[in-house]
Amino acid sequence: MLRQLFLASVCALALAGSALAADLPSRAPAPVIPPPQPTTWTGFYAGVNAGGSFGGNSAVTTTDYPAYYVDTWNSELVTSSALANTVLGHNKVGFIGGGQIGYNYQYDASWVIGFETDIQGIAGASSSASAFGAGVPADFPDETIVSSNVSTQSTQYLGTVRGRLGYLATPTLLAYATGGLAYGGVKSSANISQDNLGVFGADPQAFSSSGNYSGTRTGWVVGGGLEWLFAPNWSLKAEYLHYDLGRATYALRPPLTYYGGFADALYASAPQASTRFNGNIVRAGISYHFNFDAPAAVVAKY
Repeated sequence: MLRQLFLASVCALALAGSALAADLPSRAPAPVIPPPQPTTWTGFYAGVNAGGSFGGNSAVTTTDYPAYYVDTWNSELVTSSALANTVLGHNKVGFIGGGQIGYNYQYDASWVIGFETDIQGIAGASSSASAFGAGVPADFPDETIVSSNVSTQSTQYLGTVRGRLGYLATPTLLAYATGGLAYGGVKSSANISQDNLGVFGADPQAFSSSGNYSGTRTGWVVGGGLEWLFAPNWSLKAEYLHYDLGRATYALRPPLTYYGGFADALYASAPQASTRFNGNIVRAGISYHFNFDAPAAVVAKY
């Protein structure tokens, strides 16, 4: 009898506990916040940049070669050619702005490799220079040849295709070196104007020579910079580049010298000009990183 009473009491308590649990509100499992994904530089990016261009060995050199003279006019030709030989320096400073796209691959915790291509226009980097001179031919001390030489040079746009190798000073700060192919649109011109004063008391006789060059040239570029990944998909960079598009040489129209009473040219020369298109760039840029290759976030389910 006692045993049956004990079993009945246990059953009643079990039923009461189940009923009480059914009346309590249900509780959802606590959400689990996954750990943040590790910083990665791997992926494609695109952005814009702006800065300045300056310097470079951008002098325009004119060289005049004596070509032809009649009778005793050799000393005039020698003096004229010497006055036409000039080196005119050009101080080019301009604004540069454009865009870039590229790809990074982070292959361990410290190193990033990749490539980048960019193109930008250059404003204000065209310059003009001039020189003036006078000389007296050795055989004709009563004559004076005066000369005015003017040249221009400009780089209108610049593009690069470069490799990049960087070291991560911190997970979000990249110090890198870069180098590769450069190309750009360039222009140059040269003009030589001379007068021979006092030939037999005749009026001044002016003669001139001019030429120009324009085209797209290729060369090389090297540099380096710092890039800061200040947000998961955004970075800022500061960069220095030195580019060299090589030297261009172009012919000028030969100046033919005539005087009153002479039917034929008395002397002539064959001038040419040459210049190197190179310079330096300092710029800042911002890029958006698409991170297509970043690992996907893991969501816990309960």
